[in-house]
Parts: sequence; C-alpha cells; structure tokens
Amino acid sequence: MSEATSHVNPRMSQEPIPDTAVERVSYLAEGHSLRSWLLTTDHKRIAILFLISITFFFFCGGIAAALIRLDLLTPAPDLLSNDGYNRAFSLHGIIMVWFFLIPSIPTTFGNFLLPMMIGAKDLAFPRLNLASWYIFALGGLATLATVVLGGVDTGWTFYTPFSSTYSNGAVFMAVTAVFISGFSSILTGINFIVTVHKLRCPGMTWGRLPLFVWAHYATAVIFVLATPVLTIALLLVALERVFGIGIFDPRLGGDPLLFQHLFWFYSHPAVYIMVLPAMGVVSELITNAAHKQIFGYWFVAGSAIAIAVIGFMVWGHHMFVSGQSPYASAIFSFLSILVAVPSAIKVYNWTATLHKGDIVIDGPLLYALGFIGLFTIGGLTGLMLAMLSIDVHVTDTYFVVAHFHFIMVGGSVSAFFGALHFWWPKVTGRLYNDLWARLAALLIFAGFVMTFTPQFLLGYEGMPRRYHVYPEAFQPLNVMSSVGASILALGYLLPFTYLLWSLRYGKPAGPNPWGATGLEWTTPSPPPKHNFETVPIVDKQAYCYPVGGRGEQSEPRTQNAKQDDG
Repeated sequence: MSEATSHVNPRMSQEPIPDTAVERVSYLAEGHSLRSWLLTTDHKRIAILFLISITFFFFCGGIAAALIRLDLLTPAPDLLSNDGYNRAFSLHGIIMVWFFLIPSIPTTFGNFLLPMMIGAKDLAFPRLNLASWYIFALGGLATLATVVLGGVDTGWTFYTPFSSTYSNGAVFMAVTAVFISGFSSILTGINFIVTVHKLRCPGMTWGRLPLFVWAHYATAVIFVLATPVLTIALLLVALERVFGIGIFDPRLGGDPLLFQHLFWFYSHPAVYIMVLPAMGVVSELITNAAHKQIFGYWFVAGSAIAIAVIGFMVWGHHMFVSGQSPYASAIFSFLSILVAVPSAIKVYNWTATLHKGDIVIDGPLLYALGFIGLFTIGGLTGLMLAMLSIDVHVTDTYFVVAHFHFIMVGGSVSAFFGALHFWWPKVTGRLYNDLWARLAALLIFAGFVMTFTPQFLLGYEGMPRRYHVYPEAFQPLNVMSSVGASILALGYLLPFTYLLWSLRYGKPAGPNPWGATGLEWTTPSPPPKHNFETVPIVDKQAYCYPVGGRGEQSEPRTQNAKQDDG
C-alpha cells in the first residue's frame, strides 16, 4: 500500500469502486476546453472557478500579511517604509475581506452543494451564477491593479475624509473594485434565496433542510439587504473624490461620521456573512463525526436567522469613541451582547451532539473543533469589546486586530478547510491522506493561537494597530506573533500539496465515503451534470443516522421520473 493510501481515514470506504458509466460521466469529463469552462452554467463548475479564484486571492493577501509580520519583527521600519507599510496592510485587508473571507464558503461550497442538498439540478438562475463569477473576478483584478497604480493607504475601511479627499493612493480604483464585487454578492444571494424557496425536491420541507442550507439562506438575506448600503457608500466616496461633492468632507459641508454609519451597517453583518456559512459547515461536520442527529435542530436553524436579524442592529459598537450619543452606545452595547446568545446556542448544541457520539477523529472533525475553539475565543473577546469601559481603552489597538482575526479568519478559514476536506471526495471523486489532513489541522490551530494571542496582550498594553514603529518592550510579543505566522503559513500550504497530489494518486472515493445522510451523498463522485438521474423524494428528517452506531446508511427514496430540463 502506498504512502498516499496507508493513512486514509478509517471511516472512508476502502472497497474498490467500480468504474461504471454513471460514475464517470460527470461534469468534469464533459469537455476540457477552456471555452467550455468559461461559458459553463453548471453550478458545480462555477463553484470550482470560484474556488480557484479565491485561492489565488488568498495567496495574494497572504503575501501582504507576510510582509507585515516580517516588518514587525523589529521595532524599527527595516523592511517597509511608512507608505509601504500602509499600502501592505491596506491591500491585505481589502483582498482578504472582500475577495476571500466573504465569498469563500458561499460561492464555492454553497454553489456546489446547495442545489444537491435540496434535490435540485442547479441553482434557479444559472446564467446569473456565471455572471457573478465574472463580476467577482473583475473586481479582484481591479484591486490587484491598484498595486501597479501606486497602492492604497486607507486601510480596508476606507475611512473618510482621508479616502475621499486627502489620500494620494489609487483609492478610486480600490473603491470601484469593491463596488463591482458587491454585485457578485447580491446576485449570489438572490440565486440562493430563490433556489431554496422554489427548487426543493418533494418531501424537502423547511424542517428537513440541512443546517448548511439554513446557514446559507440566512447569509443570502444579508447579501441582498446589506450589500447595497456598502456599494452606495463607496459610490459616494468616489463621487466626492472625483467631483469634490461635499458628502463626507467637513470642509465641503459633509459629515465624515455618515460614512462610518453606512460602512458599518454593512460591515458588521458582513462578519456574519463570513461566520454563518462556516457554522453551517461545522453543523454538517459535527453530525457526521458523531454519526447521530443534531441536538436541537430547530434551535440551531433558528439561531442562524436570529444572528442574521440581530446582526443588522449592532453596527454602532464600532463607533463608541466617535462621539455618538452615550444612550445610543448603551443600546448598541446591549444588542452586541444579545447577538452572542444565538451563537452560543450553536456551540452548546454542537457539544451536545458530540456527547456519546460514535466519533472517529479525522481531518474534518479537527477542523470543526478548531473552528469551535477559535470562534469561542473570538466571541468571548467580542463580549469584552461590547463593554463600553473596555472598548474605549482598547479601540484601535492590536486587541481589536486579534479579536476579529479569531472570528473572521481563524473561525472562517478553519471551517473552509474543514469543508474542503469533507467534500473533496465528492468534488473530485478521490480520497486524500488523512494523516496529513490531521497534521495540517493541528498546525493551523496552533499557529493561529501563537500568532494572535500575543496581539491581545500587545493591544491591552497599548500598541496601536497599523503602526510598524513601536517601543522595544513590545518586540518579544511581536516576534512570537511572527513565528506563529510562519507555523500558520505552513499549515495553510500543506493541504494544497496533498489535496492536489490526491487528484492523480488518490483512491477512488465512491458516492458516500463518510457514511453521511445528505442528498449530495446519493450521487456519484463527481456528480453528473444535472446531479440526479431521478428526482429525489425525501421522507426522513435531516441527519437520520441509524441508532446504535455506524452501519449501512439509508438513502432517500427516488422518484422514477427524469427531472424536467425546463
């Protein structure tokens, strides 16, 4: 047995998979020309296009992050100039927020899996789905073009009036790029909402939807309602910058705080655009790892909607030191604490699901547990930042940087890699080396904690964010953070090696290597173009695992009629 297959997950099927016509006639085999990919309307191919694109942007943002951490190894600006450092952290933030974290799970795994999970042959609007990828790619390339045009020094928040009047960077190009990418999010949200409402197969009631679908439905609502606010705010920045219209610049009669209200009205719900799909992924990984039904299905599903709704009401906690009314700050503080309740419900229910489960420790489970650990740390420190007395002390320090990286990056990226490992056999039809997957999961968790825990201490002691010159007393913690970042980078690089290696040398996966219960596992791996040969009929609750441990999984009945191609 080769090195590649000797450590395959014990839960994965080890039986030879017959090379039948049904299993091999897939969307991946229906034409390999570049034109067939660039003009495809198959949701699975579009998901792969998104996966390739966001992986590219992930590495671009990671290069900027590496420059930042290398520069912070010493108290003096040895590597980057002041302007160079400003441009490095701005590029890192813009790329990672809008071209990786926000689209990462919805546009890839949401696109690939959501139709199959509800028994549909595709999303409701396949051409709009392809258009969303082109719009996303255009916005991302426009962002990278800012490097050639001199870079951006405003940070990813584009605060006015610096961005609209005073910055000498390529701000117009940057805000235009993010403005363009917003339409990709809106089209994706509309597609998901209509698909869930209109294309569920017979028997797929709201009470039988996988929690992955519930999470993406809530995310889609945020996409549609919040993104237009950001796009209009960025359009106003561009208008003020180009035509000198007094919108945000107080010298022209504008109000700089207006931009903060518009920006954070979108950007705090955007945190849940990153986190809610990750929670949906973790729900799937936890139930399969425990091989039992989720504890409190309706609480977990309802908490996703509650997070989406309450998330629109907490933007003011980003503005505690902006001069807003203390009464408004008190209300936003209360609402910020309230939004932690549905998040805690999910964590408690995942823990209860694992209790007395028939658990196998594998790569996907370790990524899910990593998400829970990192998200919990980020959530608890978020409660601290919701307190007025603490927030005033640590505002604009590295404490805030550490907090949102634990939530937005640590949690979301762990879930992204968990999804990548869990559904990799379905996407590619190949198994990977699970020993390497477990090692990568541990490296990512350890590297992340080592990178950002020192930043909590730096922030509490007073080191401002976005500074690269600092007192020598802060150097040991900065060195520890940079060493942790190198471990984190190794953990990120490992999956891209062994997963790509598995494409050629991995064992065939079969339809359901995990013994899971979702509709997507009833299709061949990779799935055929229209997903199902016959229309599925669902007659069981979600996650209906057999009582008494692992065994042969029951599959949903199918209707002996071809799906309508109309």
